[in-house]
Amino acid sequence: MGRWLLFLTGFGFSVAGGTVTITYLNLIPAGLDWIEFLLFIRDRPECYLFPLGILLISLALLLMSDSFTK
Repeated sequence: MGRWLLFLTGFGFSVAGGTVTITYLNLIPAGLDWIEFLLFIRDRPECYLFPLGILLISLALLLMSDSFTK
């Protein structure tokens, strides 16, 4: 049960972080170049939810694959 909760939490984090990062892509037509954009999202804590979510999903899948081999 805990592995599914970890998977779903990671999925929620990755969706939230990905959505915010894609939303910030609208700043590029406003005059930011790619370097400025990357520096901008580096300072935003909500953009770190996407890699954290991917990490949690990977961890949950790794733990689930151990239970399937037993």
